[in-house]
Amino acid sequence: MRIAVTGSIATDHLMTFPGRFAEQLLADRLDRVSLSFLADSLDVRRGGVAANITFGLGVLGLRPLLVGAVGADFEPYRVWLKDHGVDTDSVRVSETRHTARFVCTTDREQNQIATFYAGAMAEAREIDLREIVARCGRPDLVLVSPDDPEAMLRHTRNCRELGVPFASDPSQQLARLTRSEVRELVDGAHRLFTNEYESALLCERSGLTEEQVLRRVGSWVTTHGEAGVRIRAVDRAPLSVPAVEVAEVVDPTGVGDAFRAGFLAGTAWGVPERYAAQLGCAVAATVLDHAGTQEYHLSREPLLARLRSAYGPASETELSAHLRGLE
Repeated sequence: MRIAVTGSIATDHLMTFPGRFAEQLLADRLDRVSLSFLADSLDVRRGGVAANITFGLGVLGLRPLLVGAVGADFEPYRVWLKDHGVDTDSVRVSETRHTARFVCTTDREQNQIATFYAGAMAEAREIDLREIVARCGRPDLVLVSPDDPEAMLRHTRNCRELGVPFASDPSQQLARLTRSEVRELVDGAHRLFTNEYESALLCERSGLTEEQVLRRVGSWVTTHGEAGVRIRAVDRAPLSVPAVEVAEVVDPTGVGDAFRAGFLAGTAWGVPERYAAQLGCAVAATVLDHAGTQEYHLSREPLLARLRSAYGPASETELSAHLRGLE
Protein backbone atom coordinates (compact mmCIF):
# COMPACT_ATOMS: atom_id res chain seq x y z
CA MET A 1 0.00 0.00 0.00
CA ARG A 2 1.43 3.38 -1.05
CA ILE A 3 0.58 6.34 1.17
CA ALA A 4 1.08 9.99 0.20
CA VAL A 5 1.10 12.63 2.92
CA THR A 6 0.50 16.28 2.07
CA GLY A 7 1.17 19.00 4.61
CA SER A 8 3.67 21.16 6.42
CA ILE A 9 7.45 20.74 6.39
CA ALA A 10 9.23 22.98 8.86
CA THR A 11 12.26 23.57 11.03
CA ASP A 12 11.87 24.39 14.73
CA HIS A 13 14.28 26.77 16.47
CA LEU A 14 13.77 26.34 20.20
CA MET A 15 15.52 28.54 22.77
CA THR A 16 15.46 28.73 26.57
CA PHE A 17 15.57 31.90 28.67
CA PRO A 18 16.61 31.29 32.32
CA GLY A 19 14.51 34.16 33.69
CA ARG A 20 10.82 35.03 33.70
CA PHE A 21 9.20 36.96 30.84
CA ALA A 22 6.79 38.56 33.31
CA GLU A 23 9.66 40.31 35.12
CA GLN A 24 10.60 42.12 31.90
CA LEU A 25 7.12 43.38 31.05
CA LEU A 26 6.04 46.78 32.38
CA ALA A 27 2.30 47.14 32.81
CA ASP A 28 2.26 50.80 31.76
CA ARG A 29 4.47 50.22 28.69
CA LEU A 30 2.79 47.29 27.00
CA ASP A 31 1.84 49.48 24.04
CA ARG A 32 5.54 50.02 23.26
CA VAL A 33 7.26 46.71 23.97
CA SER A 34 10.89 46.40 22.85
CA LEU A 35 12.60 43.44 24.46
CA SER A 36 15.46 41.06 23.75
CA PHE A 37 16.08 37.89 25.75
CA LEU A 38 19.53 36.34 26.05
CA ALA A 39 18.92 32.62 25.55
CA ASP A 40 21.01 29.92 27.19
CA SER A 41 20.46 27.26 24.55
CA LEU A 42 19.33 26.75 20.97
CA ASP A 43 17.90 23.47 19.74
CA VAL A 44 17.24 23.18 16.01
CA ARG A 45 14.84 20.35 15.21
CA ARG A 46 13.23 18.95 12.12
CA GLY A 47 9.45 19.23 12.11
CA GLY A 48 6.26 19.84 10.19
CA VAL A 49 3.27 17.52 10.41
CA ALA A 50 3.65 15.84 7.02
CA ALA A 51 7.38 15.39 7.47
CA ASN A 52 6.89 13.89 10.94
CA ILE A 53 4.27 11.42 9.72
CA THR A 54 6.26 10.30 6.69
CA PHE A 55 9.37 9.92 8.86
CA GLY A 56 7.46 7.52 11.13
CA LEU A 57 6.09 5.59 8.16
CA GLY A 58 9.56 5.34 6.69
CA VAL A 59 11.08 4.10 9.95
CA LEU A 60 8.39 1.39 10.05
CA GLY A 61 9.49 0.14 6.64
CA LEU A 62 7.00 1.78 4.28
CA ARG A 63 8.06 4.17 1.52
CA PRO A 64 5.68 7.11 1.91
CA LEU A 65 5.42 9.96 -0.55
CA LEU A 66 5.92 13.42 1.00
CA VAL A 67 4.10 16.30 -0.70
CA GLY A 68 4.70 19.88 0.43
CA ALA A 69 6.59 23.09 -0.28
CA VAL A 70 10.04 24.09 1.05
CA GLY A 71 12.86 26.53 0.42
CA ALA A 72 16.30 25.96 -1.07
CA ASP A 73 17.59 25.49 2.49
CA PHE A 74 15.74 22.15 2.64
CA GLU A 75 18.52 20.00 1.17
CA PRO A 76 20.06 18.66 4.44
CA TYR A 77 16.56 17.88 5.71
CA ARG A 78 15.76 16.14 2.43
CA VAL A 79 18.79 13.87 2.83
CA TRP A 80 17.71 13.00 6.39
CA LEU A 81 14.21 12.03 5.27
CA LYS A 82 15.43 10.03 2.26
CA ASP A 83 17.84 8.15 4.55
CA HIS A 84 14.79 7.18 6.62
CA GLY A 85 12.74 5.83 3.74
CA VAL A 86 10.78 8.90 2.64
CA ASP A 87 10.23 9.67 -1.05
CA THR A 88 10.84 13.43 -1.28
CA ASP A 89 10.81 13.75 -5.06
CA SER A 90 7.39 15.43 -5.02
CA VAL A 91 8.40 18.22 -2.63
CA ARG A 92 8.20 21.64 -4.30
CA VAL A 93 11.23 23.91 -3.79
CA SER A 94 10.52 27.64 -3.72
CA GLU A 95 12.83 29.97 -5.59
CA THR A 96 12.17 32.92 -3.27
CA ARG A 97 11.11 31.71 0.19
CA HIS A 98 12.74 29.77 3.02
CA THR A 99 11.34 26.59 4.49
CA ALA A 100 8.70 27.26 7.15
CA ARG A 101 10.12 27.99 10.61
CA PHE A 102 8.83 27.91 14.14
CA VAL A 103 10.95 30.11 16.43
CA CYS A 104 10.12 29.79 20.12
CA THR A 105 11.68 31.00 23.38
CA THR A 106 10.62 29.36 26.65
CA ASP A 107 11.25 30.87 30.08
CA ARG A 108 11.89 29.01 33.34
CA GLU A 109 8.15 28.82 34.09
CA GLN A 110 7.39 27.26 30.68
CA ASN A 111 5.87 30.46 29.30
CA GLN A 112 6.55 30.81 25.60
CA ILE A 113 6.94 33.59 23.04
CA ALA A 114 6.91 32.22 19.52
CA THR A 115 6.68 33.18 15.87
CA PHE A 116 5.72 30.93 12.96
CA TYR A 117 6.99 31.85 9.52
CA ALA A 118 4.99 30.06 6.83
CA GLY A 119 7.52 30.83 4.13
CA ALA A 120 7.48 28.38 1.26
CA MET A 121 4.46 26.59 2.70
CA ALA A 122 2.35 29.29 1.04
CA GLU A 123 3.36 27.83 -2.32
CA ALA A 124 1.91 24.40 -1.53
CA ARG A 125 -1.30 25.58 -3.21
CA GLU A 126 0.61 25.43 -6.51
CA ILE A 127 1.12 21.67 -6.19
CA ASP A 128 -1.14 19.57 -8.42
CA LEU A 129 -1.64 16.00 -7.22
CA ARG A 130 -2.70 15.02 -10.72
CA GLU A 131 0.84 15.71 -11.95
CA ILE A 132 2.31 13.71 -9.08
CA VAL A 133 0.03 10.76 -9.82
CA ALA A 134 0.98 10.92 -13.50
CA ARG A 135 4.67 10.81 -12.56
CA CYS A 136 4.69 8.45 -9.57
CA GLY A 137 1.57 6.36 -9.99
CA ARG A 138 -1.69 6.30 -8.09
CA PRO A 139 -1.34 6.16 -4.27
CA ASP A 140 -3.68 3.94 -2.29
CA LEU A 141 -4.35 6.73 0.21
CA VAL A 142 -3.62 10.44 0.50
CA LEU A 143 -3.50 11.96 3.97
CA VAL A 144 -4.31 15.67 3.76
CA SER A 145 -2.67 17.12 6.88
CA PRO A 146 -2.25 20.76 8.07
CA ASP A 147 -0.80 22.96 5.35
CA ASP A 148 -1.60 26.15 3.50
CA PRO A 149 -5.44 26.11 3.62
CA GLU A 150 -5.78 26.58 -0.14
CA ALA A 151 -3.43 23.65 -0.66
CA MET A 152 -5.50 21.43 1.64
CA LEU A 153 -8.64 22.22 -0.32
CA ARG A 154 -6.95 21.71 -3.68
CA HIS A 155 -5.49 18.34 -2.65
CA THR A 156 -8.88 17.17 -1.40
CA ARG A 157 -10.54 18.20 -4.66
CA ASN A 158 -7.81 16.47 -6.67
CA CYS A 159 -8.38 13.25 -4.73
CA ARG A 160 -12.08 13.35 -5.54
CA GLU A 161 -11.36 14.04 -9.22
CA LEU A 162 -8.87 11.16 -9.37
CA GLY A 163 -10.99 8.78 -7.31
CA VAL A 164 -8.15 8.35 -4.80
CA PRO A 165 -9.18 7.60 -1.20
CA PHE A 166 -8.16 10.38 1.16
CA ALA A 167 -7.93 10.92 4.90
CA SER A 168 -8.52 14.35 6.44
CA ASP A 169 -6.42 15.75 9.29
CA PRO A 170 -7.26 19.49 9.49
CA SER A 171 -6.12 19.95 13.14
CA GLN A 172 -4.24 23.26 13.61
CA GLN A 173 -5.83 24.84 10.54
CA LEU A 174 -9.41 24.52 11.78
CA ALA A 175 -9.24 28.05 13.17
CA ARG A 176 -8.41 29.39 9.68
CA LEU A 177 -11.10 27.52 7.76
CA THR A 178 -14.64 28.64 7.00
CA ARG A 179 -17.70 26.47 7.60
CA SER A 180 -17.95 25.42 3.97
CA GLU A 181 -14.22 24.69 3.79
CA VAL A 182 -14.29 22.42 6.85
CA ARG A 183 -17.20 20.52 5.35
CA GLU A 184 -15.36 20.19 2.04
CA LEU A 185 -12.31 18.70 3.77
CA VAL A 186 -14.46 16.23 5.69
CA ASP A 187 -16.99 15.09 3.09
CA GLY A 188 -16.15 11.65 1.76
CA ALA A 189 -12.95 11.21 3.78
CA HIS A 190 -11.95 7.57 4.22
CA ARG A 191 -10.76 8.57 7.71
CA LEU A 192 -10.95 11.73 9.77
CA PHE A 193 -8.21 12.40 12.35
CA THR A 194 -8.57 14.83 15.28
CA ASN A 195 -7.58 15.09 18.91
CA GLU A 196 -10.24 15.50 21.59
CA TYR A 197 -10.30 19.31 21.51
CA GLU A 198 -10.21 19.43 17.72
CA SER A 199 -13.20 17.11 17.49
CA ALA A 200 -15.32 19.66 19.36
CA LEU A 201 -13.82 22.54 17.36
CA LEU A 202 -14.51 20.75 14.08
CA CYS A 203 -18.18 20.42 14.98
CA GLU A 204 -18.35 24.09 15.98
CA ARG A 205 -16.59 25.27 12.81
CA SER A 206 -18.56 23.00 10.47
CA GLY A 207 -21.94 23.51 12.13
CA LEU A 208 -22.41 19.73 12.18
CA THR A 209 -23.18 17.40 15.05
CA GLU A 210 -20.89 14.45 15.72
CA GLU A 211 -23.51 12.14 14.22
CA GLN A 212 -23.67 14.24 11.07
CA VAL A 213 -19.88 14.21 10.76
CA LEU A 214 -19.82 10.43 11.15
CA ARG A 215 -22.29 10.07 8.28
CA ARG A 216 -19.89 11.98 6.03
CA VAL A 217 -16.72 9.94 6.72
CA GLY A 218 -15.65 6.32 6.73
CA SER A 219 -14.37 6.44 10.31
CA TRP A 220 -13.38 9.09 12.83
CA VAL A 221 -10.14 8.54 14.75
CA THR A 222 -9.85 10.74 17.86
CA THR A 223 -6.81 10.76 20.13
CA HIS A 224 -7.40 11.49 23.82
CA GLY A 225 -3.85 11.87 25.16
CA GLU A 226 -3.27 9.66 28.19
CA ALA A 227 -6.76 8.19 27.72
CA GLY A 228 -5.77 6.61 24.41
CA VAL A 229 -7.72 6.66 21.16
CA ARG A 230 -11.33 6.17 20.11
CA ILE A 231 -12.44 5.11 16.62
CA ARG A 232 -16.05 5.56 15.54
CA ALA A 233 -18.10 4.77 12.47
CA VAL A 234 -21.83 4.73 11.81
CA ASP A 235 -22.00 1.01 11.09
CA ARG A 236 -20.34 -0.40 14.21
CA ALA A 237 -19.73 0.11 17.93
CA PRO A 238 -16.94 2.52 18.94
CA LEU A 239 -13.49 1.02 19.42
CA SER A 240 -11.42 2.31 22.36
CA VAL A 241 -7.72 1.55 22.73
CA PRO A 242 -5.84 2.68 25.85
CA ALA A 243 -2.58 4.58 25.58
CA VAL A 244 0.78 2.99 26.34
CA GLU A 245 1.97 4.17 29.74
CA VAL A 246 5.17 6.23 29.79
CA ALA A 247 7.12 6.54 33.04
CA GLU A 248 8.35 10.07 32.35
CA VAL A 249 7.39 12.24 29.40
CA VAL A 250 10.44 13.95 27.90
CA ASP A 251 8.69 15.94 25.16
CA PRO A 252 5.07 15.68 23.94
CA THR A 253 5.74 17.46 20.63
CA GLY A 254 4.84 15.33 17.63
CA VAL A 255 3.09 12.55 19.56
CA GLY A 256 -0.06 12.84 17.43
CA ASP A 257 1.98 12.63 14.24
CA ALA A 258 3.70 9.49 15.55
CA PHE A 259 0.34 7.88 16.33
CA ARG A 260 -0.86 8.58 12.81
CA ALA A 261 2.30 7.01 11.36
CA GLY A 262 1.88 3.82 13.39
CA PHE A 263 -1.85 3.58 12.76
CA LEU A 264 -1.51 4.15 9.02
CA ALA A 265 1.31 1.61 8.80
CA GLY A 266 -0.88 -0.96 10.52
CA THR A 267 -3.80 -0.32 8.19
CA ALA A 268 -1.44 -0.47 5.19
CA TRP A 269 -0.39 -3.95 6.33
CA GLY A 270 -4.04 -4.95 6.59
CA VAL A 271 -4.06 -5.74 10.31
CA PRO A 272 -7.34 -5.30 12.23
CA GLU A 273 -8.02 -1.73 13.25
CA ARG A 274 -7.52 -2.48 16.95
CA TYR A 275 -3.95 -3.62 16.39
CA ALA A 276 -3.20 -0.71 14.07
CA ALA A 277 -4.29 1.67 16.83
CA GLN A 278 -2.17 -0.23 19.36
CA LEU A 279 0.87 0.14 17.12
CA GLY A 280 0.10 3.85 16.77
CA CYS A 281 -0.02 4.22 20.56
CA ALA A 282 3.27 2.34 20.94
CA VAL A 283 5.05 4.55 18.41
CA ALA A 284 3.58 7.63 20.11
CA ALA A 285 4.92 6.43 23.47
CA THR A 286 8.38 6.04 21.90
CA VAL A 287 8.29 9.66 20.75
CA LEU A 288 7.35 10.76 24.28
CA ASP A 289 10.64 9.25 25.44
CA HIS A 290 12.67 11.63 23.25
CA ALA A 291 13.15 15.36 22.77
CA GLY A 292 12.16 16.21 19.22
CA THR A 293 9.69 14.79 16.72
CA GLN A 294 12.14 12.78 14.61
CA GLU A 295 14.86 11.87 17.08
CA TYR A 296 13.55 8.41 17.95
CA HIS A 297 14.60 5.00 16.69
CA LEU A 298 12.34 1.96 16.51
CA SER A 299 13.90 -1.40 17.35
CA ARG A 300 11.90 -4.57 16.86
CA GLU A 301 12.28 -6.28 20.22
CA PRO A 302 11.73 -3.19 22.44
CA LEU A 303 8.69 -2.21 20.35
CA LEU A 304 7.21 -5.72 20.57
CA ALA A 305 7.90 -5.79 24.31
CA ARG A 306 6.04 -2.51 24.66
CA LEU A 307 3.08 -3.88 22.74
CA ARG A 308 3.08 -7.11 24.75
CA SER A 309 3.26 -5.26 28.07
CA ALA A 310 0.47 -2.82 27.19
CA TYR A 311 -1.89 -5.03 25.20
CA GLY A 312 -0.96 -8.66 25.75
CA PRO A 313 0.54 -11.41 23.56
CA ALA A 314 -2.15 -11.15 20.87
CA SER A 315 -0.88 -7.71 19.86
CA GLU A 316 2.69 -8.96 19.60
CA THR A 317 1.58 -11.98 17.56
CA GLU A 318 -0.47 -9.87 15.15
CA LEU A 319 2.24 -7.29 14.50
CA SER A 320 5.52 -9.16 14.84
CA ALA A 321 5.66 -10.39 11.24
CA HIS A 322 5.24 -6.83 9.93
CA LEU A 323 8.08 -5.52 12.11
CA ARG A 324 10.74 -7.96 10.90
CA GLY A 325 12.49 -5.20 8.97
CA LEU A 326 13.31 -3.29 12.16
CA GLU A 327 16.73 -3.88 13.70
